[in-house]
Amino acid sequence: MACPNEWPLVGFVNLVGPLVSMGNTVVAIPSEANPLAATDLYQVFDTSDVPGGVINIVTGARDALAQVLAEHDDVDAIWYIGSAEGRQTVEMASVGNMKRTWAHTEADLDVATLAADEALREAVQIKNIWIPYGA
Repeated sequence: MACPNEWPLVGFVNLVGPLVSMGNTVVAIPSEANPLAATDLYQVFDTSDVPGGVINIVTGARDALAQVLAEHDDVDAIWYIGSAEGRQTVEMASVGNMKRTWAHTEADLDVATLAADEALREAVQIKNIWIPYGA
């Protein structure tokens, strides 16, 4: 998950919360301009009941790290909120391994007012299993 530069703490919490609440492990790239809001919050996660390894924070250049995560075969999905060029890069990099993406530009999506139901819906992948029976 790549967080937007605007609203560094609210954006981080509004994106990590739905992912963790639906049982996902998260690799988060915090706001590139203000990463300390997320890294300070990590101290709270470390002393809370959140199991180790559920929330992982990687700081650095958002677009470069998002491309690496999009190309990585062990990452199942990627959420990206950033520039239009970064969005296009993430979507093109995830084609090779058929990774699920949820990508928006910072102008498209206001993370401060992100609807919880939309984020929760994007945090899961529903699969149907058809079992034939009968004559």
